[in-house]
Amino acid sequence: MPVHVHFGEDYSDSRARFRDAARDAGAAVEAWSNPAPGPDGGPVDTDVAWLGPRNAERVLVTISGTHGAEGFCGSGSQVAWLRDGARTPDSLAQLHIHAINPHGFAWLRRVTEGNVDLNRNFIDHGRPYPVNHGFEELFPYLCPATWDADTVAECDAVLDAYAEKHGTRALQKAISGGQYAHPDGIFFGGHAPTWSRRTLESILSRYLSKARRVALVDYHTGLGPYGHGERIVVHRPDTAAYERARQVWDDDIASPFLGTSAATELHGVNLDGIEAALSHAELTACALEYGTSPSPEVRRALRGDNWLHAHAPEGTLDSAKGRAIKAELRRVFYPDRDDWREMVVARSMQTLDAALGWLKDGD
Repeated sequence: MPVHVHFGEDYSDSRARFRDAARDAGAAVEAWSNPAPGPDGGPVDTDVAWLGPRNAERVLVTISGTHGAEGFCGSGSQVAWLRDGARTPDSLAQLHIHAINPHGFAWLRRVTEGNVDLNRNFIDHGRPYPVNHGFEELFPYLCPATWDADTVAECDAVLDAYAEKHGTRALQKAISGGQYAHPDGIFFGGHAPTWSRRTLESILSRYLSKARRVALVDYHTGLGPYGHGERIVVHRPDTAAYERARQVWDDDIASPFLGTSAATELHGVNLDGIEAALSHAELTACALEYGTSPSPEVRRALRGDNWLHAHAPEGTLDSAKGRAIKAELRRVFYPDRDDWREMVVARSMQTLDAALGWLKDGD
């Protein structure tokens, strides 16, 4: 089967392919509707597919669309798995969560309906928020109120100078580490749990309350070499969970805490929240992060999209400028090429097969 058939053209097409593949595989499918409408005014949904006995104690879990515009990759990987690799022993089950941030996927945004980065939202909102001093220094240049060639060039020069002075890793942490002071800015972690966070926590509670061993893969794009899927493990390096991840994936993992990952240390990531929600289970998890375009291009696309939704005059979204910004955002998170899709699916299959092997251990 050609690899492109697993990947949708947009959120609605991706959703239809997922639901068809899930039903063909014999899964029970349930939808969770987001209260904010999609671009056509209609509803957008997170879909959940369950394969296997409902009382299974060992479960394979996948999540797509944590960052909405990155959902093409995760959705295609889930569909490919459901069509070609989804058979498991009767003692195991599978939980596939499609488009956990459906609003972002439908609107072609990385963030949720409240401009919140879901992967910075899993934080205790009752405690003082961490301060990202680097972001504060760079905020006017990361999130300018105008977006034209001269402004972009001026802002890029400031970011380049920051990297020259402090290093590229420091620039990355300043930009993407998460911030809680600017609701109209990029990488904003929110001031309360989002609908997507609450929905994910509800799904985990509903489906995994009896689970004792869980392997979980969360799909992302935008960091690292083109087409390479880095298994980012945010279990702390001195924990049993980290050691399990090393064993499950044969040491082919990366850790932000050890400086071995394309990602930096972040605040409020969903895998931390998942670990807390599944404290009753033995959890082994990774974020499977696929490279797409050079980091400056990805950051520029995010900044342009932020301007489009935070500062652009009414009607700009449907203008030539708005469409160009959206096309660039789609490109840096979803290279629409078969060579990239083939690399994505191959790495996903390897990652899920290894996770299944761990889950089956002892059968």
